[in-house]
Amino acid sequence: MTTNQYSQEQLAAQPIGYWTREAANLIIGGLRTALAEEQLTQPHWWTLNHIARAPGTWTRTALTAKLTPFDDQNTDFDALYTDLTARGWITETDDHLTLTEAGEAGRLRAHDRNAHVHTRMRQGIDDTEYAATINTLRHLVANLGGNGDLPS
Repeated sequence: MTTNQYSQEQLAAQPIGYWTREAANLIIGGLRTALAEEQLTQPHWWTLNHIARAPGTWTRTALTAKLTPFDDQNTDFDALYTDLTARGWITETDDHLTLTEAGEAGRLRAHDRNAHVHTRMRQGIDDTEYAATINTLRHLVANLGGNGDLPS
């Protein structure tokens, strides 16, 4: 895909709110569509990734507390854990969550689907431009009183 070229003056006059909202809607929509192909939501995806990075470390309570600030869907995390358990994707031992082989396989399939969205999104944008965009957005967030640090 090609886009028209504009002068720096024209670009600098653009409303950042419009462009960030438009980008967010399209990016989040694309990711949610890709995840839905695995019958997953974003909170499912976050849950699987957190458990995969620290097997047997997360409890339902701690993981829910970690993920809730990012959730714009009012997710019932208990229902989400029940769903992943019923699928055979996670197990719970002594209140700690672990992915099963099926869960890891599902997480990897979802990862591949998300990777396609990211590849499409980043067409024609090199790592330097992408990093500069993220850094600019971090500064905008911090300037407006938000947390400009990278999420953990």
